[in-house]
Amino acid sequence: QVQLEESGGGVVQPGGSLRLSCAASRIIFSISRMGWYRRAPGEQRELVATITGGGSTNYADSVKGRFTISRDNAKNTVYLQMNSLKPEDTAVYYCNVPILGTDYWGKGTLVTVSS
Repeated sequence: QVQLEESGGGVVQPGGSLRLSCAASRIIFSISRMGWYRRAPGEQRELVATITGGGSTNYADSVKGRFTISRDNAKNTVYLQMNSLKPEDTAVYYCNVPILGTDYWGKGTLVTVSS
């Protein structure tokens, strides 16, 4: 069974930074494409960033230049470094991995950007 566990959320002031982590278990982590998504209050879940097993990355336009996705295959962990946070980044952030046509999700971690 695939398990994903996010951590690192919290409350931060505008302009601040947070680093999210997602620990994955029982998957072939090194060759899996991993992703971060988010759901803001009253909105649909949206893509934030993805990273392939080879390290190629993709970002939503709204976070380009501010967020960085990375992975540590030895630790089965993917990270999302978030800088220059804005109030509109407030959301529950979810880790995702698609495997053989099935999407697996973590429970999410809440990020609140507020002064």
